[in-house]
Parts: sequence; structure tokens; C-alpha cells
Amino acid sequence: MAQKKLAEYKCDTNEAIALKLVRFPEDIDDDSTTFHPEYSHQTFGDDEVAFGYKGLQIQLFYTAGNLNTLFKVKYSSKVTEAFDCVEPDDVEVKIREIIPAGFTSNSDDFLTFLEKEAKFKPFGTLLHTYKVQNEEEGELTYQIHKADITCAGFQKYHERLQTFLMWFIETASFIDTDDDHWDFFLVFEKYNKDGETLYATVGYMTVYNYYVYPDKTRPRVSQMLILPPFQGEGHGPQLLEAVHRFYCSLPKVQDITAEDPSENYVKMRDFVLAKLCQGLPSFAEEKLHLGFSVDMYKEAQEKLKINKKHARRVYEILRLRATDMSDEEKARDYRLEVKKRLFGPYRKNQRELAKLKRCLSAEELVSHMAQVDTKTQHEELEKSFQTLVDDYRRVIERLAALA
Repeated sequence: MAQKKLAEYKCDTNEAIALKLVRFPEDIDDDSTTFHPEYSHQTFGDDEVAFGYKGLQIQLFYTAGNLNTLFKVKYSSKVTEAFDCVEPDDVEVKIREIIPAGFTSNSDDFLTFLEKEAKFKPFGTLLHTYKVQNEEEGELTYQIHKADITCAGFQKYHERLQTFLMWFIETASFIDTDDDHWDFFLVFEKYNKDGETLYATVGYMTVYNYYVYPDKTRPRVSQMLILPPFQGEGHGPQLLEAVHRFYCSLPKVQDITAEDPSENYVKMRDFVLAKLCQGLPSFAEEKLHLGFSVDMYKEAQEKLKINKKHARRVYEILRLRATDMSDEEKARDYRLEVKKRLFGPYRKNQRELAKLKRCLSAEELVSHMAQVDTKTQHEELEKSFQTLVDDYRRVIERLAALA
């Protein structure tokens, strides 16, 4: 019975944590402006549970621009009120490990922060301005800025901004901003409040500049996050394209990569790079059917800082767009061209098998061969091909929507 009662004091922390980006005082009590984490395991363990409370709400409210923070913990009852010798989780301590000093737990102080938002201006250099049509609010204007840690006030702002990573990127970690190899790219929305122009934080990207012998650099995208209220509006591709264009303007840059990219990031990158490459002479439609060429790789690398692997994917996307897949011969040529690349890892396995034949006993070889079933390999290859083509078709649809 006691166990059942204790179970009532367990709370799902993804539901308990209430996040807000506050522009107006009325947003504070408006539930429609609240959003919740996708992950909280780094703070509350793999179960993503806080024990010891009923009706737990962990409020983390941020002013929309400068991200000054209101932190409060509320609950309807606590386990110590009903049971002796049972301690609740110290929720406050866990959250304080993530959010930097300077937050308030006083609503009036938070409203004072909110009044100062009109003084907040985006950090760094303006790279790009774009507009998005919004059903409710009409045409909205967004800006992308490049900043670094030397910008006045930026380090404190970044400490507040990066707290969102813990809730929305599964393997997130905070970066060492003392290292001057970091570049920061920030997206802001311009909005009006009482006749003044204010700026709201939309999302950001961090990029680390690696050294490439003898005199080049290789920018590697480390983290990217568009905050949930702004997701699905096209800000990710706008940000990635602006970052690519910025690095393309720097002669010392070799190419641009990403650290452990997610599936969604790869799909977005496919779209952005295909959009950038479709106007290059080497990717002209009449050249696509001749196969992936050195000219394609070199032009993509020289003009757009795209490496060979990514240029090859762009070629496959643009060739699919230019191929009539209802024509059996053309479809077959395309399928073989892509599968030839996909077969690379399997071919490597074959080479390894040839080496094994020289050093394994007959019994060991039979055991290993059972694991390397040719029929299964062909089935996996076909499955990989179909998945890839489905992804490519979605990119082609997005490219068509731009026309």
C-alpha cells in the first residue's frame, strides 16, 4: 500500500518542466505560450522522473530577447508531508546545475527584466535578413547575425541560451567558450511592442574552426537549435545557408562539415546544398546523366566549400530530379549508379573476407560466412536505396516549392 502511495509522488519531468519565451506580461499566465522539453535525462536520469512531489511544475521562463530567466518550483504536495524518512529529489539543485547565476525567482523582478527588453539588440554582425509569411501576424522579419565571445555581453547571453540544448538535443553538452576557435550564428525575429522595435531569440548554431595543414581551416558545425515555438517555419535552412555563404567568402576555408549530424540535419543539409549547387555549370542537367565528375566535386569545393561526399549526394539528388523514372532504362542506370556507391561498405567486407580466408580454419570460416549472407546483403542494399530515394524526393519537392 505504501509503495502505491509513494508512486503517486513520481512526476514525468518532461511534462513538469514548463518553458516560455516571454514578450508581453500577459504571456506569463497564458498556457498557450508554454512548451516542454523533449529530453530531461541529463538532469533527472534515464527515467526522466522527479520523485517526491504531486503536481510538480518547474517554471523556466525567459525574456524573449536577452533570455533573462525566471525560475520557480511549484507543487501541490510533498512526500515528507505524508511519509517519514522519505526524502524528495532536490529539484532546485538539479536545475541550478544547468542555469547560470543571475536568474530570479521573483515575478516582479522578472517583469523588470521584461521592461528592459527594448534595450536588447542582437549581437555581432548582420549577415542576412529574410521574411516569412505568418497566417496570424502577416509578414515577419528575421535577421541572422554572426557573433563571437568578444562581443560585449555575449558570453552571459550564451550561457542562458545554451541551457535549451539540454532539453532538446539528446546528447547535448556545453562548450568551452574561452576557446576563440568558436563562431556563433544567431537568428532573431524583429517585432513591435508599444511602437518600438524589439528582437526575439529564434535559434542558433555553433561552429568550431579546425586547422587544416598547411594554411586552411575546416569549420565544423557543432550544435544547432531552432527553439520550439519557431520550428517548422524554415529557419533551419535559412540559417545553414547563411552560414555556408559566410564561409564561402573566406579564402582560407577548405570545406564545411558537421559533427555527428542527426538525420534531420542531414536532410536539411541535402536541401540547402542542392539549392546552392543547382545553379553551378558542372551540375547542369545535360551533364548529370554522364555521371559524377571531378568537375562537379572541384566546382562545389571551390565555390561553395562542399566536400566530395556531400557533393556526391547533391549530384544524386539533382540527377534523380532530371531522370524520368518511368523510363525503365534510365531508372536502371540511376539505380545502378547510386547502388554502386552504397555497395562500397559491402565491397570492403568482401576484401576483409579474402584476408580472413588466409588465416581462419575451415570451421571458423564457415561460421563467419554464415554471418555474411549475400542474399541478405542485396536485400539491405535495396532497402538502403529505397530509403535514400524517398529522402531525395522530399528534397526535390522542397526545391520545387522555391520555384
